[in-house]
Amino acid sequence: MNKHIKFLADHAARGKLSRRDFLGKATALGFGAASANLLLSSAVSAAGPQQGGTIRVGIQGGSTSDSLDPAIVNNSTMNMVTRLWGETLVALAPDGGLEPRVAESYEASADAKTWTFKIRDGITFSNGQTVTANDVLATLDRHSNNESKSAALGLLKGIADMRAEDNRFIVELSAPNADLPYLLSDYHLAIQPNGGKDDPAAAIGTGPYVLKAVEMGVRILAEKNPNYWDDSIGHAGSIEIFVINDNTARVAALQAGQVDMIDRVPPRTAALVGRAPGVNVHSTAGPGHYVFVMHCDTAPFDNRDLRMAMKYAIDREEMVEKILFGYGSVGNDTPINSAYPFATEFEQRSYDPDKAQFYFKKSGHDGPVVLRTSDNSFPGAPDAAALYQQSAQKAGIPLDIKREPNDGYWSEVWNKQPFCTSFWAGRPVQDQMLSTAYLSGADWNDTRFFNEQFDQLVVAARGELDVAKRTQMYADASSLIRDEGGLVCPMFNDFLGATSDRIAGWVDGHKGYDLMDFRAPLKMWATA
Repeated sequence: MNKHIKFLADHAARGKLSRRDFLGKATALGFGAASANLLLSSAVSAAGPQQGGTIRVGIQGGSTSDSLDPAIVNNSTMNMVTRLWGETLVALAPDGGLEPRVAESYEASADAKTWTFKIRDGITFSNGQTVTANDVLATLDRHSNNESKSAALGLLKGIADMRAEDNRFIVELSAPNADLPYLLSDYHLAIQPNGGKDDPAAAIGTGPYVLKAVEMGVRILAEKNPNYWDDSIGHAGSIEIFVINDNTARVAALQAGQVDMIDRVPPRTAALVGRAPGVNVHSTAGPGHYVFVMHCDTAPFDNRDLRMAMKYAIDREEMVEKILFGYGSVGNDTPINSAYPFATEFEQRSYDPDKAQFYFKKSGHDGPVVLRTSDNSFPGAPDAAALYQQSAQKAGIPLDIKREPNDGYWSEVWNKQPFCTSFWAGRPVQDQMLSTAYLSGADWNDTRFFNEQFDQLVVAARGELDVAKRTQMYADASSLIRDEGGLVCPMFNDFLGATSDRIAGWVDGHKGYDLMDFRAPLKMWATA
């Protein structure tokens, strides 16, 4: 390789030469744009993280009704924002394991009923207050209180007792649970001073950033926390998050250099976006799924026959082809796929207009079925609803589509209206997914699925150490969701994020949510 071009690339990677000047000089030396960009990307990665600068994020999901209280965060924007200022006891590692955060270490008793978390020495909240085991206790107490309406409430149902002893936080469970640390990695459980009981929306935590400007549904600015304990993340001097719910506008902002990363690249245009100069599209398979959710306790969906009619009235293969454009796989009316441990395959439920018509007539329902949707629920959701309408029509089922405003969709439509489009990013382990969205007591039970047999299976599976028995329990639980519940799950989506060449440090295959478990702004760095 030409030593001169390598020298220039190294200088550009270290910020001593602008990207524009590097590309100009590379072109003069006979290098094509693609080769020059590849060389620069390699040099940036080799140079390692750079400190300072600003990373700008364009993200969907936010609305003017959002809250900074982690207990009630319910969209992608605030998930990412919570990660800026707050941390949980442990966090999901890139490989799907766990890494310590507020807790330095943890261990379980032999029967997995008692868990002890050692709180990291010397860390402080962003207000300067030292973190103690009592703060952890207060945090878990607030979220396990039925009056809190915390989205993590269902995860904490098995706790019989909690206590703080010096620098240790101890949890006693009513039954064994080998997955408890995974459950406590849920982003709603960010550790706060006195558990957030004094001011749950103060955004005071142990994270690498401090919020400086908050305009809900528009823009959030965070600056580096000078007292943050972990120098391996939080490289940028500031992070600016812009709420851009329109898919086209979000992509355009990235291409125009107005933001450095975006989530949810529309599958329809992902290949085209990836060919744009200076833009990289990242596709990651996982447990995320695009769904249609019916409330099992609300007419007409309190009728099992009607629910079965809607499950047979959807063409899953068509959805994957025309909505995901190959960036995903066919679903089977259960939230669990092969990304999970203990996963079981069922006979694939296929589009069957005759069966759909049979169940619809058997239900006795007269009149149209109303489905609410919005671009903010998942990319291409209105188009998916239109496909659903067409396939249902062939079965003699009148499906009316009501398009809702993007702003406020997650606070005014989802989990309130009886039939709507929705999106789940999945969870690291089955217990967390099932406990968050399907247990009878879960605040995010968005299908209103109240089934005592299901609840008993999930609780029993937590403490079952025999792999075969645990696998069968989860299979039985999934079967109940599939055949009795209100979930229509036609497809599992790949996460499609995109970044500009102005930032570096992307890690492929990161488990969890989109954009490296929404930690990309924390782990990447600005190069210019």
